[in-house]
Amino acid sequence: QVQLVESGGGLVQPGGSLRLSCTASRNIFSIYTMGWYRQAPGKQRELVARITSGGSTNYADFVKGRFTISRDSTQNTVALQMNSLKPEDTALYYCNARMININYWGQGTQVTVSS
Repeated sequence: QVQLVESGGGLVQPGGSLRLSCTASRNIFSIYTMGWYRQAPGKQRELVARITSGGSTNYADFVKGRFTISRDSTQNTVALQMNSLKPEDTALYYCNARMININYWGQGTQVTVSS
């Protein structure tokens, strides 16, 4: 079992920045793909960004150039730096660890972008 705990969400004005962090209960980065997903009210959960065990990164088109995913294996953390936030980025953000058909999810952290 792997526990994932997110932090760093909050209320920010449009154009502002937030940094989300996900701490895993053990070091899994060498075998799991880590990702950030989000779900807005009334919408499906969608992939925001992910980083593979080999360190490759992928981003959804709607965050390219604004968000950056990174990881720190010494701290068992995966971060999502979010810049130039827009009201449409408002959602519950989830951390995910995936390996083949095994998925772990965190409880989510709320991000609200509003003036």
